[in-house]
Amino acid sequence: MPRPMGRDKAAGAPRPKNVKGTIGRLLKYLKPHTGKMIVVFFCVLVTSFTNIIGTAILAPLLNGLAAVTPKHDLKLTGIEWLDNLAFGDAASKIEYLTILVCVIAAVYAVGVLTNYLCNRLLVSVSTTTMTAMRNELFAHMQKLPIKVFDTTTHGELMTRFTNDIDVMNEFIARCIPQIVSSVLTILGVFIMMFVLSWQLALVMVAMLACMLIVVKIIGGKSQKNFVAQQEAVGKLNGYIEELIEGQKVVKAFNHEEIAVAEFDKINSGWQNVSAKANGYANVMGPIMNNVSHLFYAAIAIIGAFIAISSAEPLGFVGVIAAFLMYIRNISNPIQQIAQQINLIFMAVAGGERVFKLLDTPQETDDGYVTLVNAAIDEQGNISESSVRTGRWAWKHPHTETGEITYTELKGDVRFEDVTFGYEENKTVLHDVSLFAKPGQKIAFVGSTGAGKTTITNLINRFYDVPDGKIRYDGININKIKKADLRRSLAMVLQDTHLFTGTVLDNIRYGRLDATDEECIAAAKSANAHQFIKHLPEGYNTMLTRDGENLSQGQRQLLAIARAAVADPPVLILDEATSSIDTRTEWLIEKGMDALMQGRTTFVIAHRLSTVRNSNAIMVLEHGEIIERGSHDDLLALKGKYYQLYTGMFELS
Repeated sequence: MPRPMGRDKAAGAPRPKNVKGTIGRLLKYLKPHTGKMIVVFFCVLVTSFTNIIGTAILAPLLNGLAAVTPKHDLKLTGIEWLDNLAFGDAASKIEYLTILVCVIAAVYAVGVLTNYLCNRLLVSVSTTTMTAMRNELFAHMQKLPIKVFDTTTHGELMTRFTNDIDVMNEFIARCIPQIVSSVLTILGVFIMMFVLSWQLALVMVAMLACMLIVVKIIGGKSQKNFVAQQEAVGKLNGYIEELIEGQKVVKAFNHEEIAVAEFDKINSGWQNVSAKANGYANVMGPIMNNVSHLFYAAIAIIGAFIAISSAEPLGFVGVIAAFLMYIRNISNPIQQIAQQINLIFMAVAGGERVFKLLDTPQETDDGYVTLVNAAIDEQGNISESSVRTGRWAWKHPHTETGEITYTELKGDVRFEDVTFGYEENKTVLHDVSLFAKPGQKIAFVGSTGAGKTTITNLINRFYDVPDGKIRYDGININKIKKADLRRSLAMVLQDTHLFTGTVLDNIRYGRLDATDEECIAAAKSANAHQFIKHLPEGYNTMLTRDGENLSQGQRQLLAIARAAVADPPVLILDEATSSIDTRTEWLIEKGMDALMQGRTTFVIAHRLSTVRNSNAIMVLEHGEIIERGSHDDLLALKGKYYQLYTGMFELS
C-alpha cells in the first residue's frame, strides 16, 4: 500500500520558493502572443477608464438636476414640475442633462465592447499557451530517465498535466487582466477623488490603508496553505490512480476497509489544508465589504458636514454621490486583488511543480556511435546502406582523426566488474562479470531481488553503470547513442502494456515501418496468429485500456510478436512466458527458438524448464553470480541450481 501523506498540517506546509521567478517564467510563455496581449491591455485600460469617467459624470449630472429643481415651491406636482422645466432657463439645462445621459450611455457601451473583446482574446491566449505548455511538458517527460517514473506515482505526474496547469490557465485568463484592471481603476479613482474633493480623498486613503493591512495579514496566512493544497491534490490523485489500478488485488485480499481508511486519512489531509487555504480566501471578501461599508457611512457623514458648511450645499450633492459610487468602485478592485492573490499563490504552487518536472535533467546521452544499415561484401568490407538490409553495423567516428570505421553488429555482450545500486550506499550488483557470445542464450535465475532484472536494465542503459564496464561488440555502451543501442535490442517484459489501437498497430509498435505481412508473420512466430483470427475483427480488432478484452496470456503473446517484428540482433525476455499456460508455452517455444536463432538472448525465468537449453545459466544471489554453467553442468555441481531444479529449494 502507498505511504500515507507525510505532511498534512498547514503549519508544516511549504511556501512558494520563488514567487517572482515562477511568475516571470510563466509570463515568458505569453511572448508569442505579444500582439494579442497588447490589445488585451489596451482593452483593460479603456474598460477601466470608462468605469471611472462614467462615475465622474454623475457629479455634474446630479448637480444639474439639483439646479433645475424649483426652489420656490417644493410641493409642485410632477406635471407642474415638468411644465416649469420647459420654460426659459430650465429647457436649456434639460438639453444639457440629456447630453450627459447619452454620454454616460456611450461610455459604458464602449466599456462593454472592450471587455467582451478582452475576454475573447484572453480565452484564445490562455488555451493556446496551456496547450503549448502541456506539449512541452509531455515532450520533456519522454526524455526523462526511467528513475523518475520509478520514484514518482503515475497520479502525481498526471496532476502536473491537469490540476497544476489548470490553475496556471486561470492565472492567465482571469488573474492578470483583473489585477491590471483593478490597479488602473484604483489609480484612476484616486486621481478623480482628489480632483473632486481632497478632504474626502484623504478619508479614502485611510480606507485603502486599512484594506491593504487586511490583505497582507490574511494573504500571508493563506499563501502557504495553497501550496500545501496543490501538493495534497497530487498525492490524492496518486493514491486514487494506484488503488483503481490495483482494485482486483484490494478485493482479492479483502483490503477494502483498510483502503478506505487510508484514503480517508489522505483525503482528510487535503481537506485540512484546503479548508484553511479557502477559508482565509473566503473570509477576505466579507471583511472587505464591512470595511467599505464603514467608510461608505463615513464619507456620507463627512460629505454632509462639508456640504452644510459650504456656500452652496446643493452644488456638493453630486460630489458626495460620486464619492459614494467611487467607494464601490475602489472596494471591488481591492477585493478582486485580494482574491487574485490567492489565485496567484495557487498558480505559483502549480507552476513550481510543473517547472520542477521541466527542470528535471533529461536522460543524458554522451554516445556518438550510431547504428546503421550495413552492406557487407564478400571480402567482409562494411559500408553504410540507405535501405534496410537486415544486417547492422556500428558507425564509429573518431574525433581525433575524423575517420569513420564500421563494426558489424554481432551481439557480443560482456559485463566487466560491474557494480551498481539504484540508491547510494545500497548496492544491487556486486562486481558482476559475464559474457554472451553472438547467438548465445544466457539465462538468469535466482530469488526475487537477486539482481536479474537490473542486469537487463543496464544493458538497455535505463541506468548507467558507475563502476565497471559493459561492452557491446567490443564498444563501451556509454559510447553508443541510447536510441541506437535500444534499437538493436527488443524486450519482452513480465508486465506487458498494450496501447489504444488495433492489434496490428500494437504489433507494429516494435517497428513502425513494418508491413502488415511482416506483422502477421511475427504473430505467427509467436503463435499469436491463431487467437487473433478468432477476435471479432481479427488483426483490426480495437484494443482499449491496456487490452482489457484479452487474457493476460494473449496480451503477452502480442508483446512477444511486437519484439519479433522488430527483428533485433539481441533479445531480452524478462519473464516473457510467466503468464502463458504450459501448453501455450510449449507451442511458442518452437517459434521462440526460431526467433532466437542467431541472436544473443538474455532470459529471466522462474520456470527453470524454459532455460534448460540455454548456453549458460547464471545463478544470482544478493547481487552476485554464485554459479554459472550449462544445465547439465549445474545439475552435476549439485549446488543452488540443483536445489532449485529438483524442488529442494523454491524461488521466491
